[in-house]
Amino acid sequence: MAREKATVTLDRGKVEEARALIGGKSMSDVIDTALDRLIRTERLRSDVAAYQRHSQSQAERAVADLPVSLDLDDDEVDYDALYGHSP
Repeated sequence: MAREKATVTLDRGKVEEARALIGGKSMSDVIDTALDRLIRTERLRSDVAAYQRHSQSQAERAVADLPVSLDLDDDEVDYDALYGHSP
C-alpha cells in the first residue's frame, strides 16, 4: 500500500488516548488503525442498510430458526450489489 506524508491538525489528547487503547507506537499507527476501523464500520453500515431494504421471503425468514451464524463484517460480500438500492 502506498503511503504518503500529510499535514493534519489533531487533538493530541485524543491521539494519546487512542494510542493507549490500541497500543500504537506512533501517531501514524493510531491514524492508520482509526481509518481501517472507520472504513470497515462504514462498509458494514452500508451492507446492513442494503440488507434491510430487501424484503425477506418466507424461506429467508425460516433461516432464522436454523443454527446459523451470519457475519455481516465480511469484506468478501457486497450486500449492496446483492440487494441493490431502493428507489
